[in-house]
Amino acid sequence: MVDVSGHLAMALLFAAPAWLLWGRRGSLTFAGFTLVTAMLPDTDLVLRRVFPTVHHHGVTHTILFVTVASVVAGALAARLLTGHFEANRWVRSDAIREETVFVFTTAGFLTGGTSHIFADLLSAPDIAPPLTPLWPLYAKPIIIDVIYYDSVVWNFGLLAVALAVHFALFRSERSPIETAYRIGDT
Repeated sequence: MVDVSGHLAMALLFAAPAWLLWGRRGSLTFAGFTLVTAMLPDTDLVLRRVFPTVHHHGVTHTILFVTVASVVAGALAARLLTGHFEANRWVRSDAIREETVFVFTTAGFLTGGTSHIFADLLSAPDIAPPLTPLWPLYAKPIIIDVIYYDSVVWNFGLLAVALAVHFALFRSERSPIETAYRIGDT
């Protein structure tokens, strides 16, 4: 597992394709949202205080958990927040559909959670147990282990690269792809 800066950097890199789907505001919002969700798999650190059987790099560090949590969060956001987004002028859209809020939220959670798992695969098991991200389909640990946890070069270097990528995409003058899930203007 990389440190928090490494997880944030990986989340930004995973969020970069959003620039193909949404304009600047939507892409920046998605990148920020992905940063917030990047630590989703580490909910096991909180859960193990309540449930002693939960261990770090366990079920919360699986694609199954991230997918289920993402779909649930997307459904809740679509149901509870769509009206709020339609009422706010900062969204800059005539109408935000529940479907769009669901896709945006689900994709943000999936992107953040998956990036976290990938970053942990690159650095575990230096100081933590190895991951089984494909559980229950494949229950054996997957270890790539190319990054040391406390490596300042990897963690902050990756963050610098991710920020540079987003800055370059922000400065580009291209328009997003027309999709049913487009949010706002470019």
